[in-house]
Amino acid sequence: MKKLFFSLIALATLVTACQKKEVNPFLISKQNIGLLTDSTTVSALEAVYANDSVVKKIAGDEFTGRINAIEIYEKGGKKLLELSPSQALDSTATISNIKIFDARFKTDKGINLNSTFGDLKTNYTISSIQNTLRNIVIFVNENNTYFTIDKKELPADLRFDVSKKIEAIQIPETAKIKFFMLDW
Repeated sequence: MKKLFFSLIALATLVTACQKKEVNPFLISKQNIGLLTDSTTVSALEAVYANDSVVKKIAGDEFTGRINAIEIYEKGGKKLLELSPSQALDSTATISNIKIFDARFKTDKGINLNSTFGDLKTNYTISSIQNTLRNIVIFVNENNTYFTIDKKELPADLRFDVSKKIEAIQIPETAKIKFFMLDW
């Protein structure tokens, strides 16, 4: 009887230990975005995105040193991500920057491409706002993401002067996120 009891306990332990923890393929955290981690190499992308299409463009990297993006598409053709490796033409290089194109990707606080500046301000501490020619880039303290808002979403007096310092209070709460990126 004792043997049967211990055998059942051992079997239950083995079954629970062997179960894989389900990873949300669209969750963005500090060190991963779904199955992609900050240590994933370019050579591993085909395995990580086995059900999707991985498009690697090479256009003269060996001469310019410019790093070309690797695009990830769903089988249906929808663009999901754009990845930049840390080194050009190196299959052992890790991914250093990710641009998100699909609204299903969201941070652990629920921010995605359908979110507004108000959502962002409520959930994160803004560390800085960078004024560029066509956009503003918002950096947050809690993770490695930064968010871009088109200047068309801003009041007219903030749209055209690149040298003007933009404060969070000047950005409408309803301003939509144009895209966001993860930087490792």
